[in-house]
Amino acid sequence: MATVIDTSAVAPTDRAEAIREVIWRQVVRVEIDHHPVPERISAVGAITQLGSLNICSVRSNATTVHRTPPLAGDDLEPSVFVSLQLSGSSMVIQGGREAVLNPGDLALYDTLLPYTLVNPEGIHQHFFRIPRAELALPPRAIDRITAVRLGRENPVADLASTYFARLADSQRRLGGHDSLAQPSIELLRAVIASRLGDDRLAREALHTTLDRRIIEYLRAHLAEPDLSAARVARAHHISIRQLYSIMADAGLSLASWIRTHRLEECRKALAQPDARHQTIETVAHRWGFTNATHFSRLFKQAYGKTPREWRELNTPGSRG
Repeated sequence: MATVIDTSAVAPTDRAEAIREVIWRQVVRVEIDHHPVPERISAVGAITQLGSLNICSVRSNATTVHRTPPLAGDDLEPSVFVSLQLSGSSMVIQGGREAVLNPGDLALYDTLLPYTLVNPEGIHQHFFRIPRAELALPPRAIDRITAVRLGRENPVADLASTYFARLADSQRRLGGHDSLAQPSIELLRAVIASRLGDDRLAREALHTTLDRRIIEYLRAHLAEPDLSAARVARAHHISIRQLYSIMADAGLSLASWIRTHRLEECRKALAQPDARHQTIETVAHRWGFTNATHFSRLFKQAYGKTPREWRELNTPGSRG
C-alpha cells in the first residue's frame, strides 16, 4: 500500500516537519533545505515498499538534500539509492564526484557515506532504495559507480530508465507484488556491470548470493500452492539439479524448508483471535496446503497436536 505525500492539506508552518517525518520514517534520514517562506513549501508524491525495493516518487520545490556524516552512521540497513530524473536537472554529489542529471538519467549513491542532492529547479524524481546485500556487488564496484551519470546513450541504462519509470508510475497498483523486486535489482546490477565494463561482477555476485536469494524467493511465494522446485529453478535461471545442490550446500532440503515454514505460518494463524471464524481448511489453503487431511497429519507430526486441538488450546477460556 502506498503512502501518499501531499503538503497542500498541511498548515504551512508544519509542512517542513511533516515532510521530514515521513521521509525519515519510510525512506532515509536526511536534512532538507526548504523554501524560506513556509507558504511556498510544497511536496506531492508516494512511497511504496515492494519486497526489498523501496520506491519514493516526489515532486517538490525543496532545493537541497543532505545526508550528513552523523546521519550516514545511523542504523539504516546499508543501502544504495537510484535516482531517476523526470524533468529539469539535478546534481548528485558523493565521494568527490558530481553527476549532473537531465530527464531520463540515472545515478546511484550510497547511504553509508554522506551525500548531497542539489535541485535548483525543485525535485521531480523517482528514488529507489535497494539494500546493498540485495544488490550483491563488491564494495569496490559500488564505490566506482556512485555519483556517476548513467545516461540513455547506454542501451542498458536506457532500458532501465524506461523500466524504472513505469514501475514507479504503477506503484500504487502494485501493492503486494513483491516478486518485482528481484528482477528490478538484477536489471540495476546489469546497468552497473555494463557501465563499469565488467560483466564478471554481476556473474560473481549472482553466484555467491544465490542461496540467500532463493530463500528470499521462497519466503515471498510461500503461500502459493504451485511453489515447486521447477518454478524456483526457472526463476533463478538454473536447473533443478543445481537448485537441489545449492540447497544441500546450505544444509537445507527444499521440500522440508517449504513444509516447515508453511506449518509455522498456519500454527501462528490458528492461534490468532481474528482467525477463529475461519475454518482450519481455509487457513491451510491460504498457506499452500491443498489437502486438509494431509495438512492435519503433518501438523500433528510437527507439533504433537491436531490443528483443532491447537486452536482450542489457544482459545480464551480453554481449560488447556
